[in-house]
Amino acid sequence: MHAKDILVEGYSRIREEVHAALDGLGPEELAARPAPGANSVAWLVWHLTRVQDDHVADAFGLEQVWLSQGWDERFGLRLPRHDTGYGHSAAQVAEVKVDSGELLTGYYDAVHEQSVQALRGLTAKDLERVVDERWDPPVTLGVRLVSVLSDDLQHVGQAAYVRGLLQSAAS
Repeated sequence: MHAKDILVEGYSRIREEVHAALDGLGPEELAARPAPGANSVAWLVWHLTRVQDDHVADAFGLEQVWLSQGWDERFGLRLPRHDTGYGHSAAQVAEVKVDSGELLTGYYDAVHEQSVQALRGLTAKDLERVVDERWDPPVTLGVRLVSVLSDDLQHVGQAAYVRGLLQSAAS
């Protein structure tokens, strides 16, 4: 198995978990926060998708799906167009509200498609390419892709946990 195949498999796991975390949730459940200052399911999935979209697009020299496919307009959030949610305050988290999980899965699926298409074209040499020199040591494409994979899996796990808390409280 090649490294690109492992990455495609890993990113596909994120997609599966995003769909599972959102399945059947309505607008109120998506926006619910289990405690003051906590993140909602909607914010967690929006954020992990925005980070994947931003970071993968940047690393491969692609346009963000958020902008190129009009997802920013479909969501209609009162946030800057390039916002990914990094460092959001509790008030900013509350701004991320959606009418349905389908909007979130639609955006995630579009980002996933662009990500997987980029990953399938990778060579082993590509993974060594430096994509961010702001760090010491500089960040390679391979490190960036694993970082996004790790971050997204953590956030989708948090979304699943919040979903479980909400469902437990409702029963």
